[in-house]
Amino acid sequence: MAIKNKDENIHSNVANLSVYSNRNLWSGVLFGIGLSAFIDETVFHQLLHWHHFYDKSTTDVGLISDGLFHAFSWFSTIGSLFMLADLRRRNALWHMKWWGGKFLGAGGFQLYDGTIQHKLMRIHQIRYVENVVVYDLVWNILAILMVIIGLSLIVRTRSRQPSGKAVSLEHS
Repeated sequence: MAIKNKDENIHSNVANLSVYSNRNLWSGVLFGIGLSAFIDETVFHQLLHWHHFYDKSTTDVGLISDGLFHAFSWFSTIGSLFMLADLRRRNALWHMKWWGGKFLGAGGFQLYDGTIQHKLMRIHQIRYVENVVVYDLVWNILAILMVIIGLSLIVRTRSRQPSGKAVSLEHS
């Protein structure tokens, strides 16, 4: 059995910190995307009936597209929760980094939806009314605010370390 020297241990800890930092960020991003998509689909598609995911065809196609969109949101959410559980099990959960990722994912998804899907691709609008600009502004400004909050939380974590020591269970 080889004995690691002090420099190898420090290098290993820095590498683990980077890996777990990225896992915290991506788990949060996926959760934010899933949550934002779930709220969009539930509130605006199902409850308010403002639009479907794909409105350039029949209502039946719109409903099928909503179902696929709903499945996507759940896959993203569940995948992120598996990552989160693994981080907790390893004592490597970095709450501020995770919340930063969550805001970044939610805001990024909403900004993508509001600009690319609504305006560029025109697969649906947030609401079909004469003055849709008000809805677009509120949608995209909220998205930008979430991205800013997420980025600020992520930047704040660069100078801080997560609480607890990460435990590598790769070989157990």
